[in-house]
Amino acid sequence: MNKTPAEAGNFAKLLRERVTKEDSVEVLICPPFPALAAVASELAGSYIAWGAQNMHWETKGAYTGEVSAPMLQALGCRYVILGHSERRTHFGETDEVIANKLVTAVNCGLCPILCLGENLEIREAGKAVPHCLEQLKAGLSGIREGQPPSLVVAYEPVWAIGTGKTATPEDAVEVIKALREQVAEMYGEEFASQLRFLYGGSVTPESTPSFMNEEEIDGLLVGGASLNIDKFVTIIQSTAEIRGKSV
Repeated sequence: MNKTPAEAGNFAKLLRERVTKEDSVEVLICPPFPALAAVASELAGSYIAWGAQNMHWETKGAYTGEVSAPMLQALGCRYVILGHSERRTHFGETDEVIANKLVTAVNCGLCPILCLGENLEIREAGKAVPHCLEQLKAGLSGIREGQPPSLVVAYEPVWAIGTGKTATPEDAVEVIKALREQVAEMYGEEFASQLRFLYGGSVTPESTPSFMNEEEIDGLLVGGASLNIDKFVTIIQSTAEIRGKSV
């Protein structure tokens, strides 16, 4: 919940000026709902994509204060973040709610970024991997084999978000490898190998190389550092230099 429409539009303008397709990475930003139109206006015609931070599972109806997938598409959104730890923690979103949203996003042609991760208590109990696997299976429970044509999974250890604590690349690889194996079991090896897994958890320009040097990690979900144009551009360019894949 940062940046007014004017501030977000100016940020998008600067980003478009400083990041080019030659950086060889996929870049997208997900501003708050009121800023989507301003961001879309600045990024139209560029290779930088934009998406939303959340959506409702119904496409229309008496759901005051909510936003639907068709509304997001009308603003040019290609992506939508679902199940972010803050939605789960602060707004009580359950695995069932997130699963319903994910089905709607896929059916409407949006690419969902499914977020999952464990808190510190679960991590210290040695249950991080089984916890994340259950979140993954629950989130994808409504998806049939062959679906979705596009999907991104973001592993975000809750204990490493805004706490000053940082997960190690080994922590992230352990969980992401298990998640990819679970997807292969559910949808086949080919789909699992193409699925992109991101790491998100206090990502900084300094920590980017250590995560992006891991083959198991396909990209980054950047939080606080993305609010600073210099830090965000550095993260993008560092990723491009190391991997040339996606952020």
